[in-house]
This record gives sequence, C-alpha cells and structure tokens, in this order.
Amino acid sequence: MITGVGGTGVVTIGAILGMAAHLEGKGCGMIDMAGLAQKGGAVLSHVRIAARPQDITAIRVPAGKADLVLGCDLVVSGSRKVLASVHEGKTMFVANTAEIMPGDFTRNADFSLPIERLKREILKAAGEDRTVYFDGTGAATRLFGNAIAANMFMLGIAFQKGGLPLSEEAIERAIELNGQAAEMNIAAFRWGRRAAHDPGAVRDLMAAEREPDPVRRISQTVDEVVERRVQFLTEYQSRRYARRYRTRVERIRQVEEKLAGKPGSLTDAAARNLFKLMAIKDEYEVARLYSNGAFTAELKNQFESWDRLEFHMAPPVLSKRDKNGHLQKRRFGAWMMRMFSVLASLRRLRGTPLDAFSYQAERREERRLLRDYEALLDEVGGAVTQDRLEAGVALLSYPGKIRGYGHVKNASIRAAEKERDGLKRAFLDGEAIVAQAAE
Repeated sequence: MITGVGGTGVVTIGAILGMAAHLEGKGCGMIDMAGLAQKGGAVLSHVRIAARPQDITAIRVPAGKADLVLGCDLVVSGSRKVLASVHEGKTMFVANTAEIMPGDFTRNADFSLPIERLKREILKAAGEDRTVYFDGTGAATRLFGNAIAANMFMLGIAFQKGGLPLSEEAIERAIELNGQAAEMNIAAFRWGRRAAHDPGAVRDLMAAEREPDPVRRISQTVDEVVERRVQFLTEYQSRRYARRYRTRVERIRQVEEKLAGKPGSLTDAAARNLFKLMAIKDEYEVARLYSNGAFTAELKNQFESWDRLEFHMAPPVLSKRDKNGHLQKRRFGAWMMRMFSVLASLRRLRGTPLDAFSYQAERREERRLLRDYEALLDEVGGAVTQDRLEAGVALLSYPGKIRGYGHVKNASIRAAEKERDGLKRAFLDGEAIVAQAAE
C-alpha cells in the first residue's frame, strides 16, 4: 500500500511499480483511492504484485494483509484505515516523517500535527523492527532542491530494506520510461537506498549542506525571544519603539524572577504577545517587507525570469466594498515596488498626526488593543502570585487568538476579548481562593 497526499506523485509511484513488474513478466494490479480531493487530499494506492497475472484475484489490500506500507505522508500513514492493513511483525512500514500540513489547518487556526502520537501508533501497529522513519522531504529538498523527489527517495528505502519483489534494474527502467525528471528520480531512488543502508551518513550530509536560516531558527531561551524582537521592532519602527517593548517586558521579568527565581513562561508570554500587538502588519510594514531586498532575492531564487509582477491588495482608500461591506482586492502592477520603497521610508510617521493611515478604524482599534494589553501587563504584574502564575500566563497569551485582517480580524478580536474576560476572572478568583485557604 502506498499512502500520501494528492499532487505529490503518489499515484506515479504505483504506476512505476506496475511497469517494473510488467518488465519482469510479473502480474500487477492497482487501484488508487483519491476520494474527492485529487490535490492536497489523502491518497491510498493499493498495489498487488504476483509472479503471474492470474495469481491476483483481488486488488484491494484487506485488513492485516499488507506486506509493505510506503508512507509518503505521516498523517495519512497514521490514519486508522492504513493502520488496519498492518500485521505486526509481518508488514514493513516505511514512513516519511516530514511535517506536511493537511487541509485541516485551513479550517482550524490552532491545528498542530500530532507527529509523535502518529509515530507511536505506527510503531505499535507494525513493531519497531519493521518500521523505518526518515525525513524524505527534507532529504529531497537538500539533495535535489525539489521536494517532489521525496516519494522516490522513500521508494529507495523500501527497496533496500527488502520490501519490494522487484529488481533495481526494472524499477530504474520504469522510471526512465515514465519520462518525468528521470535523472533526478533515479538519483533520488539510489539516495534512498543509501539512506536505508547508512542513514547516519545521509543525515550528516544533509546537515552539512544545510545553510543556517536565522529567520526560521527557533529561539531557545526567553532572553533570545526578547532580543530578536527588540531587533525586529528597531527595524520595524525605531529604537525608541523597541525600548518601549523592552521596558514593558522587563517589568514582568523582574516580577517573575522574584516569584520563581528566573524568567519563564510568564515573561515568555508577555514578550511574544506584546510583540504581536506592536508589530502589526500595516501599510508601512507591507511596504518595508517588499522593499528591503528579501522579496526580490526570493524571486530570483525561485525564478530565472518573469514577465510581470502583480500585487493583489485592498487599500481602503482605493478599494470598493462587496455587498457585505468587505473590501475587495485589486490588482496593481510592478510600479508598486517603487511606491513600497517610498512608503517604507515614511514608517517613522506611524501613529503620529502626520500618519494618514492612523485615522482608519482598523488602525485605531489596533492602538486600543495595545493600550489595553499594556494596562493588562501592569495589572498582572501587580497581582500575580506563585499560585496565580499559570492563570497569569494564560491571561497574557490571549492576543494569540487574534488573527487575520479586516472583517476576519474584527471577528477574532471579539472572540479573543471574550476569552480574555473569562481568563481574567479565573486569574482574579485565584487570589480569593488563596485568601480563603489562608484564613
């Protein structure tokens, strides 16, 4: 059985195995189960290979009868339908551990991949001796600059582990006959075989070729969380603006150090959520991000050339509204890059009487949110105790629920502030409970 996400070449793997079986004079039957989603949805390919075509009486793999599960996506591979086909100690399970978001994240803003739980369930079903994990997507991206080679890489692992009743010559010939990026796919297949034989060597090579990306690096300490945001706010607005942020966070830090001996979750919550409300993605910030060189560098990295650039935006002063009162996006040409540079240079006017954008209702609302949160920091800092620490962290984290732009953001603000009010009551009730216990 081959599992994965539509649009990543899962069906192609089955077709290549079928051709390889044909080249060896064997029988092969397959059925692809893609449901309603051809792209981005779960795909299961049932593949049967036998010495003779007449030996295949049914194609669908029944429960507990899979000899191999080639898991090109961990979420699909860990589903009940796939795990039901596994026979512990018999089924070989080769799974790609790359964290690829399924469609659920578009409907649930708080969705997170249960990676470790999925891996435990696969291990429980197949057994540790019959389970192979490898980040095939990461390997393909590092080795070939193209994640689409991940499935072929995983196929190489499965072959080298003895999971396929086919020869390497037949598989590579089938890849050639398929005609799509044959050279890369054959190389990915061979690299997968090497990863199965010596996974440490391949992982070391991947690590050696990985260029450090300071933007994507996760902060390891509270101090690093704060310092990175101070630097960002300096570029976003000014040193004075960054000092305002640091001063507010430092007050919470001092309070938590008195309670716990060192800065921890309370300081971290204040640092992250105050930053969120201070670093709003307004007109000046959009202009800065487009004009600071990073966007142009990424374009050149992704494309050799392009005919034109188009920007789809909904500036309030230029855009029409639909029947629901929501702003409609308009298309703007490449000339906007020059406008972005000019607008970015004016970002220090943000929030001043000379800021034409500051009179919009959305910008006024953002300033109100910031003022309210700064007042909340003072309130929590003055009332938090050891027993209230956990409730204080939850209360200071409420801005994390604010997402989106325009009417979407307005709705999330209302929901977040409703949650804040409940969290505040819980925080304050904690003091009453402690006081009653002391009496």
